[in-house]
Amino acid sequence: MDCFDFLKKIDDKAVDLAVIDPPYNLRKAKWDTFKSHDDFLDFTYKWIDALIPKLKRNGTLYIFNTPYNSAFILSYLVNKGLVFQNWITWDKRDGMGGAKKKYSNGQETILFFTKNKNHVFNYNDIRLPYDSTERIAHAKIKGILKNGKRWFPNPNGKLCGEVWHITSERHKNKVNGKTPKMPHLTPKPLDIVERIVRASSNKGDIILDCFMGIGTTAVAAKKLGRNFIGCDSSKKYISLANKRIKTGKI
Repeated sequence: MDCFDFLKKIDDKAVDLAVIDPPYNLRKAKWDTFKSHDDFLDFTYKWIDALIPKLKRNGTLYIFNTPYNSAFILSYLVNKGLVFQNWITWDKRDGMGGAKKKYSNGQETILFFTKNKNHVFNYNDIRLPYDSTERIAHAKIKGILKNGKRWFPNPNGKLCGEVWHITSERHKNKVNGKTPKMPHLTPKPLDIVERIVRASSNKGDIILDCFMGIGTTAVAAKKLGRNFIGCDSSKKYISLANKRIKTGKI
């Protein structure tokens, strides 16, 4: 279903968390191609306007895109009255580009916004291993002196920062050192979406994705005990998503 037709069917203030991986205007497929950057932004702002009323008063929104596009999207969301939380940088570990007149691209942006400051954020559920194992092992015994107090490491790890080092799906699924053709052009790693769902929703919450693709958001929601609703304009992707939701495999 078209995302606009889909969003019209959703009740206002019904959604706890929206995880959106929309077109980037990178012209990799027909659905990702627009006449101009202005046309792309018009489309983007239109679906944002349709989505915002669907979020609960304490609802949360994550949007994937390029850093350049995200600069425009961030400004628009701020002007719409949403609360900026983080500009998350996804370090894709996807090999280096061939740029010769600028730094090679190797990241995407995830914007994290909320409707208000009373949002869900389960920071303990997304802790990560500490980087320095030797220093942490020492700190477990004697602690580290900070501002006149002894600090001891959390047994569950450190707090999650806003730079995420997570390998892309293409490189996770290499065969004999070669990146395979994926069933979707731009699939997001399940562990990224799981982190978002863990952090910004609780069990039983409703998670929305109006550019569902092959169902990564739905799979993460189901795995973590959340409810999900979503759509995609491609019948092929919806078929793959439904199969993946049932079997857990693409």
